[in-house]
This record gives sequence, structure tokens and C-alpha cells, in this order.
Amino acid sequence: MEIRPYETPDFDGLDALWREAFPNDPPRNRAEQSVPAKLAMNDDLLFVAVDEGRVIGSIMAGYDGHRGWLYSVAVRQDAKRRGIGTALVQTAEAALRKLGCCKINLQVRSTNAAVIAFYKGLGFTVEEHISMGRLL
Repeated sequence: MEIRPYETPDFDGLDALWREAFPNDPPRNRAEQSVPAKLAMNDDLLFVAVDEGRVIGSIMAGYDGHRGWLYSVAVRQDAKRRGIGTALVQTAEAALRKLGCCKINLQVRSTNAAVIAFYKGLGFTVEEHISMGRLL
């Protein structure tokens, strides 16, 4: 298994992964919208885990000079419990740290106990904030 920056030939595998991992996400979060938008940023903060040519994991990070964010952290169902999610987060953290980032945020659905436990195991803490958003 290798973790590396996303490359254009990875698109179909990434799309399949996200459809499996995030089946109820709105169209604006799907690969055909998110990947081109992320690539336009030219920040090299989209990573994939690849095993025998197959995309089995992903993580997208962002940094605005103030805080870093993690998005679209996913591992294929048949590849879970092998440390891939942890390795993806560590890869993104290292890239963000290299850019000068000193704090990372992420959002998790409050009902997703397994994912909350995963991030707590990596040292993340639940912060008492209200997440707000607005579609443009």
C-alpha cells in the first residue's frame, strides 16, 4: 500500500470510494465537483492510498494560512482496520505542518460514534462549537 498525491488516472477509483463511503452526500460533495475544484488550488493536499493499482483510501486537506482542515477521509470497507485511515491522517498532518499549520479542524456527523472514536484515538478532541454553513 502506498499513500501519494492524487493523480488524474485515480479519478474513477476515488469516485467509487467516495460513493461507497459517503452515499448520502449532496452532489456538490461528489468527486466530479470536488476534485476539479481542489486541483485548481494547486496545493497538493489531496492524497490517495493505493494498493495494487486500486484506490482504497483518500484524504483531502486545506490550509488558509490560519487553520488546516481535513475532508473526505475515507477507506474502502474491505480495506478497513489496516491502519490506512491513520496513515492518511498522518500524511495530511505532515503536509499541513510543512506549510506552517499549527491547528487542524475537521467535522464529523455527531451520530457517527465510530469515526469520533477514530479521531479521538489520534488525539483529536471534541470542541464545543456550532458548525454553520450557507450555500452560495
